[in-house]
Amino acid sequence: MELLSHLVDFILHIDAHLFELVANYGIWIYAILFVIIFCETGLVVTPFLPGDSLLFAAGVVAGTGHMSYPTVMLVMLAAGTLGDATNYTIGRHVGPAIFSRDSRLIKKEHLLKAHAFYQRHGGKAIVLARFVPIVRTFAPFVAGVALMCPRQFFSFNVLGCVLWVGGLVSSGFFLGNLPWVRANFSIIVYGIVLVSLLPVAIELVRARLGRGKPAEPLENPFEKERHES
Repeated sequence: MELLSHLVDFILHIDAHLFELVANYGIWIYAILFVIIFCETGLVVTPFLPGDSLLFAAGVVAGTGHMSYPTVMLVMLAAGTLGDATNYTIGRHVGPAIFSRDSRLIKKEHLLKAHAFYQRHGGKAIVLARFVPIVRTFAPFVAGVALMCPRQFFSFNVLGCVLWVGGLVSSGFFLGNLPWVRANFSIIVYGIVLVSLLPVAIELVRARLGRGKPAEPLENPFEKERHES
């Protein structure tokens, strides 16, 4: 519980924490940012790490001159792109075994829902998932499990990362240090978190409204593969 409260505090006051980290670690702040974004996008066991709010706050800090805007952009783009690529590669190699059973860290239901999301939206799911917490972490893994064409994945991976990182870091850099934004930064972060979670909330509402109707079973791609073989 204490860990959760620290995480919430870090996310909601992320600008203050970043200024403190810059003061304490200097140039190593870029490595810290890289690790956080890489883990948030590249490891299915760390979807709880801050993504959207961290990108925005990094742009804000860069706007004050405490960090280099081009360097922040390059580091975040590298972390996000490599994170998804790592997740995809892991999915291609260990996905079948994980899909076949639940583990304490990874729920099969989460993977099946991400697979359904991927099936509905095709390749553009990799781009759309960048803006949806949790799905952002699982989508590249499922793309790997589903053996999505590596060249196609690479194209959507880069496009999604450029839109996600470029949009949020640039918004923080150009808007974050306006007086009204600085005065209401916590509210802005709340807004970013809420907007990021909106697709999840919509899915929950739709599921509640659909309660009573027979639920459409989530397709396990490997069950289908076994039946066809």
